[in-house]
Amino acid sequence: MYNVATKCLKKNFRKIMIKRLLFIIMFLGLFNNLFAKYDELAYSHTFNSISNEKINLMDYKKKVIVVVNVASRCGYTPQYKDLQTLSDKYKENLVVIGIPSNNFKQEPGSNKEIKDFCETNFGITFPITEKLDVLGSNAHPFYKWAKKNHGIGAIPKWNFHKIVIGKNGKILDTFASFTKPSSRKFIDLIEREIKN
Repeated sequence: MYNVATKCLKKNFRKIMIKRLLFIIMFLGLFNNLFAKYDELAYSHTFNSISNEKINLMDYKKKVIVVVNVASRCGYTPQYKDLQTLSDKYKENLVVIGIPSNNFKQEPGSNKEIKDFCETNFGITFPITEKLDVLGSNAHPFYKWAKKNHGIGAIPKWNFHKIVIGKNGKILDTFASFTKPSSRKFIDLIEREIKN
């Protein structure tokens, strides 16, 4: 009887310790960007646009910048509409930048095909970059910078992952694909940062 009780206590103790450890890891993850050193700000990054022009983040200093990896053949592709609405509504204080990527095998088209798709289907007017990688060793330097300074939350897990850059040039927050640009928590964050 004593052995059974001891085994149960040890098992329960192990479960409790694992839960506490997971909680600590999650808690520290929430504050990961508080400890970021930020040797450089987002403004040091540039992209080539889908029309082969420069997109320089320095041009958007003091604005909120929303960087979204996008794809034409994804279940989240309708979010283009919400991104355009966001861009139109807050155009004085915010810029949306779409980053087409085939890292998740849902953006196979050429830059011209992507541009035509965005303009024809969603009337996109916000800046779109050329197609590029957002993951791995070939990731655009912006995404490497985001990972270094914000941690795993900045790594896209799927298309339409959103990175919000505050007016200070640092990552304010990131949002998973399933968070729509029209969602209350996303809009609240944008509006709070615009008012700061």
